[in-house]
Amino acid sequence: MKILVANLGSTSFKYRLFELPDAAASTAGEKELARGGVERIGAAESRVYATAGETVLEAVQPVPDHGVALEAALSQLTGDGGPLTDVAEVAAVGFKAVHGGRAGGVTRVSPDVLAAMEEMAEVAPAHNPPYVKAMRTVAQRLPGVPLVAAFETGFHATIPTHNALYAVPTAWVEEHLVRRWGFHGASHRYVAGRLQELAPGVAGRAHRAVSCHLGGSSSVCWLRGGQSVGASMGMSPQSGLPQNNRAGDVDPFVLRHMAKATGRSFDDLLDELSSRSGLAGMSGTSGDMRDLESAADGGSTRAADAIAVYVAAIRHWLGGGLVELGGLDCIGFAGGIGENSPRVRAEVCRGLEDLGIVLDSAANNAPGGERPLHAPESRVAIWVVPTNEEIVVARQTRDLLAAT
Repeated sequence: MKILVANLGSTSFKYRLFELPDAAASTAGEKELARGGVERIGAAESRVYATAGETVLEAVQPVPDHGVALEAALSQLTGDGGPLTDVAEVAAVGFKAVHGGRAGGVTRVSPDVLAAMEEMAEVAPAHNPPYVKAMRTVAQRLPGVPLVAAFETGFHATIPTHNALYAVPTAWVEEHLVRRWGFHGASHRYVAGRLQELAPGVAGRAHRAVSCHLGGSSSVCWLRGGQSVGASMGMSPQSGLPQNNRAGDVDPFVLRHMAKATGRSFDDLLDELSSRSGLAGMSGTSGDMRDLESAADGGSTRAADAIAVYVAAIRHWLGGGLVELGGLDCIGFAGGIGENSPRVRAEVCRGLEDLGIVLDSAANNAPGGERPLHAPESRVAIWVVPTNEEIVVARQTRDLLAAT
């Protein structure tokens, strides 16, 4: 079964094309056939590109919307050098959707699902509106292709009440869905599965792990038996750890204070918190960890402070997970920062030897992909796990089609 997994931005479209076994019994037959995308959607000229094995495909053409982007991608994949002979070979398009609210989980895209996503547009403003618009356009242009939404919040449906609820009136929860939803579900699901395979823990006891998805957008997830029992992101993807340019958790009364002090509107202040804050706002230069580390090494105290605040937030959630789970079997680092920043990993694990967390400095500083980082005496396994969100969405899409 061939599944195309779409990752959408407001003016971009990226995808991976997978061939999966029809049944979910094994991952042995899984194969990535191609990956590619479309840049500058809506501009006079858009770049349409793909890589299929050793074949590199590229074209420039007008792409006014995401529906045309998908058509252009499929045309490229079925053309000379492409891995498909006919568009009909694509069984479905799976979307790595963000916030489904009342919809949630993995579901066929329908008017009700789109309405549920629109209900959550105010708490996922960078994600839900472009996805809703694109899904409608694709559904109109390719009515014969099943569209499946795999929501990031779905993995966190197992979070128990005491970790999911805010201390707000019950009506807020029941009528307006105010709660900790958690995000990066596809990544945490993938890391959870790999950690259970790589560091199985103690027989007869549920596996205990902390997944650290660290990148331009970062979150920590507590895992028991491969299931989410707590997540740093709450009601929106703007919350939790400091992000590239988003503030993360902030006392809401800061907004009242700043509005009174500056005369600025609530929406203006909220926009600054969600687009010009975070690591970039703190450092005054960049939210990219590579730039921050270089600037800190060059003597920038603002960059050093940004890194320290980021690490402290990760350690806060790591410590909370250790207490919630009653100990740890392993820690997983994923995402651009988690996979590529020895400095951040070392700072997160610094001074935790009494808790059984001992990093091997040489292993931590060595390059490579998936690999262990713990010292021989460490009671807690520490792994770098390059995440694969797209294969998770492809499997979920395949499984939904098989079930229905």
